[in-house]
Amino acid sequence: MSQTPDYSERPWLDPEAEPFIKVQSVSKHFGDFTAVDSVDLDIYKGELFSLLGGSGCGKTTLLRMLAGFETPSSGSILIDGVNMNDVPPYERPVNMMFQSYALFPHMTVEKNVGYGLRRDGVAASEIEQRVQEMLTLVELGQFAKRKPHQLSGGQKQRVALARSLIKHPKVLLLDEPLGALDKRLREQTQYELMNLQERLGVTFVVVTHDQEEAMTLSTRIAIMDTGRFMQIGTPTEIYEFPTSRLVANFIGNANMFEGRVVENGTDHVVVESKNPSCNFYIDHGMSIAEGTKVWVALRPEKIKIAKQSDSDSGTNNIRGMVSDIGYLGGTSTYRVLIGDERIVEITSPNLNRPKDGNPPIDWDQEVFLSWEPSSSVVLTK
Repeated sequence: MSQTPDYSERPWLDPEAEPFIKVQSVSKHFGDFTAVDSVDLDIYKGELFSLLGGSGCGKTTLLRMLAGFETPSSGSILIDGVNMNDVPPYERPVNMMFQSYALFPHMTVEKNVGYGLRRDGVAASEIEQRVQEMLTLVELGQFAKRKPHQLSGGQKQRVALARSLIKHPKVLLLDEPLGALDKRLREQTQYELMNLQERLGVTFVVVTHDQEEAMTLSTRIAIMDTGRFMQIGTPTEIYEFPTSRLVANFIGNANMFEGRVVENGTDHVVVESKNPSCNFYIDHGMSIAEGTKVWVALRPEKIKIAKQSDSDSGTNNIRGMVSDIGYLGGTSTYRVLIGDERIVEITSPNLNRPKDGNPPIDWDQEVFLSWEPSSSVVLTK
């Protein structure tokens, strides 16, 4: 007897699941400029979904259309089955947390958090109870009487988050929510944000330009460029299986090699590259004709670097000279010159403490690079 798949953690794989947010053929034009170009997107209830891209890619415009601050030039946006196109921002089941936090400087923390409830005419006793519950949730109860200038950046961020959540929105929209924090605090707050979202079950849609932030936070990511989605998928899918050179280069680092398919079997592909002179053997088949021009993407951490070669086959291994080394404590980055002035980047963990302070691999040293057949990704665009 076959079991019914459990899609509870990945509802986007369930063909019968109804999206909580549905963006259908949405475009936004500002005069002759197209900010968002006929995009389709499904987001499911309880997701922490990220819109990721560089400046001007259209991600913030799309977020503002979800919030109701901008109206689509064409297409429709549905939230929980209701078309939002003609619904004003204050009547939508969403709230938005801005990058600047927009806290009122003359109000205490508790007054800031309860502001929306007071505007809605909620009874004072209920406001007090809900504010205390929310401050406890974001671990700011002891700061209730302080004003924003008396708080750290991370504390201000949590006040803004509490104020955004206190009205129990179905969807919380976050515009660069951690952008104002320093690196260490940003990393710590990412996990706090994830834990809070999981406890509340609210659907989060996050706009960010920070790849690491999106990879850490998200159930899924949509990468945007020039108003369109380049790829939508889980962090693992986007990093390990990019569908284009743009995505491969945008998420993390990738060494890109141009070549042509010289062999295509049912369970493998062989790509011949001229620079470096090397054959790439990839251990999965593709629907692609022999002779087709392709690119092979190889992540720096997938490459092994050694002083001696363990193979002379010319497949999945090349020789080069170390031109630069970046020591980062836990890892080292090697830039290796191969072929005709071509640089390949390798990231290697520093598993052992170097003897006498001497690095295991040094500048201007001949090295051999190799990788597994499963490490490369073949791209056609």
